[in-house]
Amino acid sequence: MTDNTRYATDWLTIPDLVELLDEAHGRVRRLLDEQYLVGTRRDGVLKVPSVFIVDGRPLASLRGTIIVLHDAGFDSDEIIDWLLSPEETIGMPPIEALLAGRKSEVRRVAATLA
Repeated sequence: MTDNTRYATDWLTIPDLVELLDEAHGRVRRLLDEQYLVGTRRDGVLKVPSVFIVDGRPLASLRGTIIVLHDAGFDSDEIIDWLLSPEETIGMPPIEALLAGRKSEVRRVAATLA
């Protein structure tokens, strides 16, 4: 991956998430409303990066990171872009660092973005 390449991920629609998470439509919407997941409109349809789902659940460290970024003034599109784009201070896209268990480092960097 070069320094300016976004993290490659598939995109999941709400019906995809209902099936993948084995949750009701309303519960999936709550996961988005309560910031366990973040989505964006792509081609007019709300979609969530598939990398945000690990072992059939939202990535545990994602919610706190979404909240930090939201508090820093980021909207959903900006949050997704930041998570999937290489971050020089981390040395990789933040989502890769979260998947590697580097939650504190990611949140520390995210908190400086306000």
